[in-house]
Amino acid sequence: MSHKQYIRLGAIIQGASGNMSAWRHPDAVADASINIQFCQQLAQKAEQAKFDFLFVADGLFITEKSIPHFLNRFEPITLLSALSLVTQKIGLVATLSTSYSEPFTVARQFASLDHLSGGRAGWNVVTSPLEGSAKNFSRDKHPEHDERYRIASEYVSVVKGLWDSWEKDAFVRDKASGEFFAADKLHTLNHHGKYFSVQGPLNVGRSPQGRPVVFQAGASDQGKAFAAEAADAIYTRQETPELAREFRDDVRRQLVENGRDAGDIRVFQGISVIIGDTVTDAERQYQETAQLVTLKSALDYLGRYFEHYDFSQHDPDAPFPDIGDLGQNSFRSTTDEIKRNALERGLTLRQAALEAATPRPTFFGTAEDIADGLEHWFTSGATDGFIVRGGTPTAFDDFVETVIPLLQQRGLYRTEYEGETLRENLGLREPENQFAAEAALA
Repeated sequence: MSHKQYIRLGAIIQGASGNMSAWRHPDAVADASINIQFCQQLAQKAEQAKFDFLFVADGLFITEKSIPHFLNRFEPITLLSALSLVTQKIGLVATLSTSYSEPFTVARQFASLDHLSGGRAGWNVVTSPLEGSAKNFSRDKHPEHDERYRIASEYVSVVKGLWDSWEKDAFVRDKASGEFFAADKLHTLNHHGKYFSVQGPLNVGRSPQGRPVVFQAGASDQGKAFAAEAADAIYTRQETPELAREFRDDVRRQLVENGRDAGDIRVFQGISVIIGDTVTDAERQYQETAQLVTLKSALDYLGRYFEHYDFSQHDPDAPFPDIGDLGQNSFRSTTDEIKRNALERGLTLRQAALEAATPRPTFFGTAEDIADGLEHWFTSGATDGFIVRGGTPTAFDDFVETVIPLLQQRGLYRTEYEGETLRENLGLREPENQFAAEAALA
């Protein structure tokens, strides 16, 4: 495994990149979120550019006001299983909720994806921010924010226990003796906890990379604490390198408090990019995509963060309305930021909604400008890498063609993959089998 620290990169697979109305752009593939050829081409392009992984976000509840791409899209594990067959080295990270699934099923799905792909699976653990999700799963109400994280903590430990059901060399398959597996290398979990009762063992052998890489998305205090306890990587978003460095330092400190090594986690900043021949050209591209968003769709977009609140009942040119604690049980860190920003800058509802729905990319300008920005964030310790989405339908292609070569020339980014598995390419250690480790100590 290479010891040189490179910038790590993930690529978001979603619908037409840019904003919620980007599908209307002349360059967009309008059905991108359900178009397998589009997804395959993006996956292969990201792999040729030596990205660490593809990242698929997900949700479990829609209304007619949802972002168009959310109305009709692939289930992540199904999509990544298909993409595993047309790629060789790039990681495959799927979002799956701990609030609306069973640990045994999830352990089995990700172990299967890991075997299908030769050790490239990652699970982005989310607790599901949308209140309405409960209605699709025969539940009366969505679990409260902190409770969701308590459930997730037990859930992930159960899944990891199931992933340790078999040691790496458990299946001997000796035709002569008739021994299919070594009995002392099979471990039954027998978990009885507050939320879950799971016997095990899992009916899939140990993952080619020890176990799938666990991601956590979210920046709340509970999210950070959960990541420090259980995750290998974090997907987050801070506005400045200073705030990002504070976040990363805090997570690494909490890792050590949990008895882990500070280097046992990779922090990824979610970024959007627009690349132009000049800054003026980049601004033109941004405005072209931004003007596709109407006030109505921007208010719908904003409402999703606040439990699908109907903002159209307010005067759009009055100050951002006081809506109390709405949003506390959904996208908490995002809704807190929207409210704080609107108050501090005295934004009207129209301004806040259009800004939320047409976010100006974090990295904006010429390819040199983008490369300089990424280098500054990385070398100043603000992040281990970035999860990249295009700020226009063609921006991801521009990033691959113009920014990647600059980073490679500067020695900041790999020219070849270091290993075969996602864990190797992220420079993460292969975890011990917990049962084998206990037996060795006995």
